[in-house]
Amino acid sequence: MNAIERTTQKGMDALSEQVSKQQLIADFKVVIEDAEALLKATAGQGGEKLTEIRIKAEESLKVAKANMVEAQEALIARTKAAAKATDVYVHENPWRAMGVAAGVGVVIGLLIGRR
Repeated sequence: MNAIERTTQKGMDALSEQVSKQQLIADFKVVIEDAEALLKATAGQGGEKLTEIRIKAEESLKVAKANMVEAQEALIARTKAAAKATDVYVHENPWRAMGVAAGVGVVIGLLIGRR
């Protein structure tokens, strides 16, 4: 395996890892939205202890949102880097890239044909 193929493989591995991270970020956004809705729904409830808990939860949500934004920006940057590496590889090895694409197409066709 030459350096270009290793770089492409790393890019593909990073891309699949990023897809998992994207799903995690999407799931985390839903959790944050639900937590915010819960905090708003209990805003009218009295009690000193409940007020303290609500304040701590709001602070935790702010931190979580900031961390999520940072993770999302890092994910976007790595996705762009993987896409750039793939683009460079395809431009430097167009026939090899076409062969790989055709091979993947055949495998997918065989898998679909078996069903």
